[in-house]
Amino acid sequence: MANRTGIRKRPEPAARPAPRPVTAPALVWNAEDAQIDRLIYGRVRLGILSALAVNEPLTFNDLKALFDVTDGNLSAHARKLEDAGYVSCRKSFEGRRPKSEYRLTSAGRKALTRYLEHIEAVIAATRRD
Repeated sequence: MANRTGIRKRPEPAARPAPRPVTAPALVWNAEDAQIDRLIYGRVRLGILSALAVNEPLTFNDLKALFDVTDGNLSAHARKLEDAGYVSCRKSFEGRRPKSEYRLTSAGRKALTRYLEHIEAVIAATRRD
């Protein structure tokens, strides 16, 4: 339908039905879990912990090849995990080349286990029908 200026007006959109309420899964979440989640949530950090859980020790070059990241990126992620006490790093020389070996600490294994248990709980709550 055109108005006096000759411009056609768009018809009013039909009212949309109200969205259904969404209920969150019932999960226990405390401050300690939230801190751990943020620290190891990322692909590289979670990958480092997971790789070290099944293959100890791994060198810097092993980890770099696994995750296809730059030296600086891997170094920053490994340092965060080391600062948190989740991994230990032993530096040495092989001939004239520096060698860094990483191992998972008991605190790192506990953090990884807690993280995996939380993710499993989220998956189970999501799959409930």
